[in-house]
Amino acid sequence: MRTEDRVADAQLDEYRQSIDNIDAALIFLLAERFKVTQAVGRYKAKAGLPPADPGREGAQIARLRALAQTARLDPDFSEKFLRFVIDEVIRHHERVRETVE
Repeated sequence: MRTEDRVADAQLDEYRQSIDNIDAALIFLLAERFKVTQAVGRYKAKAGLPPADPGREGAQIARLRALAQTARLDPDFSEKFLRFVIDEVIRHHERVRETVE
């Protein structure tokens, strides 16, 4: 292997290690987020509130789209990601509501 290839491989390994660390952080952050949203789901079910809150969801999407622009992240991508998370939270809230009723 040429010296340049070893240097490139070391650099690539360093980038990949950083990506791995970020991925781990994202998973732990999502886990914490879902712990809180599960508590919200139980609270909503006990209080007789609907699983979804379209006003809150719209405000969050707008807020996070603006944050994405500031962070130089594609706002469409961030909205799709957030929508995926929100949809999963709503599904959980619906399941919790069914167990309370």
